[in-house]
Amino acid sequence: MCSLSGFPDPPAKGLTTLYEQHGHLHSGTEQEWANFGQQLTTYRCISVARETVRSSVSSDSTAPPFLLQHESIWRQAVNSWRDKGFIGFLEQLARYRETSPAWSLARFAAKSLMVGMNWFYSHGLIFPHLLLSGEALCQEYSLALDWGRGHVRAFAWHPQTPKFAVASHGDLVRVYAPNVGIVPLLKHKSQRNITDMAWKPYCSSLLAVACHDGVVVWQLDPMSLIGRPSSAYASLLSRRGHQPVTSVAWHPKGSLLASASPADSSMLIWNVSTEECVPLCRLAGGGVCLLRWSPDGAHLLAAAPQSLFRVWDTQFWRCDRWSTFQGRCQAACWSPDGAQLLCAFSNSPALYAVSFPKPLNPCLGDEEEDSAWIPHSSAGSGSGLPVVDLAEVTLSALSGHPGNIKVGGAVQNMAWDKHGERLAVSFRDHGQYVALFCTRTYPMLEVSPCGFISGPHGEHAQLLSFYNGFEGGSLLTVCWSNGVVSHVPLYYCPLSQEPTEKSFAASPFPLQRIIGSPLYSS
Repeated sequence: MCSLSGFPDPPAKGLTTLYEQHGHLHSGTEQEWANFGQQLTTYRCISVARETVRSSVSSDSTAPPFLLQHESIWRQAVNSWRDKGFIGFLEQLARYRETSPAWSLARFAAKSLMVGMNWFYSHGLIFPHLLLSGEALCQEYSLALDWGRGHVRAFAWHPQTPKFAVASHGDLVRVYAPNVGIVPLLKHKSQRNITDMAWKPYCSSLLAVACHDGVVVWQLDPMSLIGRPSSAYASLLSRRGHQPVTSVAWHPKGSLLASASPADSSMLIWNVSTEECVPLCRLAGGGVCLLRWSPDGAHLLAAAPQSLFRVWDTQFWRCDRWSTFQGRCQAACWSPDGAQLLCAFSNSPALYAVSFPKPLNPCLGDEEEDSAWIPHSSAGSGSGLPVVDLAEVTLSALSGHPGNIKVGGAVQNMAWDKHGERLAVSFRDHGQYVALFCTRTYPMLEVSPCGFISGPHGEHAQLLSFYNGFEGGSLLTVCWSNGVVSHVPLYYCPLSQEPTEKSFAASPFPLQRIIGSPLYSS
């Protein structure tokens, strides 16, 4: 099994990863990194600076310093529910000092409920995440590292065109495209606490933004010169109880949009044109927090806040369910052919693979029987196999490093490129490095070390994403904790292409002036 102990040493202090060339990562100084970025004219590096003064302070994300005395007790209780969840509602009622018999009974009921819920919570008999406020749910289930304080909250490449959207801490979305001087700034009154974004495939103008109130869908004219489109260009997809939305995913053909909320046991499948949805309800798990559609559209992963996840067969809309002992599914990605699903769990420093060589068999009931997690080499189709050991390791001190370097541990996010040959993994506790793996999916899944990607000194990787339209390999985008969004070209010849089909000398950028040697060897 592949592990981090087999990786080459990370770049020395002060060096930033520039690019990969045939399985070797090359680093440079800050000046070399800046010069290199100037060559990436189509894929420019940007910096998302947090707004010093927010244009409007969201009442959902900022707790009031005090409750006005003239407000009724019910109004105060509702405010506490909004800010602190159901427990805050009960606490507010329990503190009320009205001596009437009715309020004495209400106060006793609130205190009794608090005692009972705390007991159930301590024994794991209810879903503890349902006691959290809306903002706390966004913080817990967003893929962005340090979502509450980081500069970048969500990032999305368009699957076909070279443009991307970045959501900043102030709930503003900026859209960047090559050779376009105007950067559209998207702001909507319902666009609070952004957690995820996704572009509609084969449509250059439709962007879905997951946020607290639902899904805001923007219709953007690519030829428009408007710097700040009005809310008339946006529509809100919402359903009672489906808040906050923490994950959205388009069908690969763009026909359907799926949305998920950890507070709603139903996953919603939207027809965006009619703004109608079909709920797919499953009670076990307490909600849905992560969605991943397979590239072939045949399967849809729906991960629950608890230790289970489902994979839906989108032909019959039935699902198989997996229970694990490794915590909830923190991150997941599909192989290009949809035959392999890689999963990372919140309590396990490892990657697991689930194979889907054939479509899920239809069943007579609504849901397949619960499947056990079987980490054995003899396991058959549909069983989880550990393929990468990400246990924390300590690397020897390098030149310029003050001491030993710790890498690995629990996974924060991961991304797989369109060729299925590069896999990037970021970590929750040691986010200063991104682990890059070389992978193969045929005839069987193989994972091998490539190297560690380092960003600006002292910064941590918040989000990862691959751009599908990059020529000559893959393009990895990393959003760092200082607001810098950088691109790391990974130059290699995909196994799916013959060497004669793609000339190694056909580099999109004249890098010889930077590195002083030919980019590709013959």
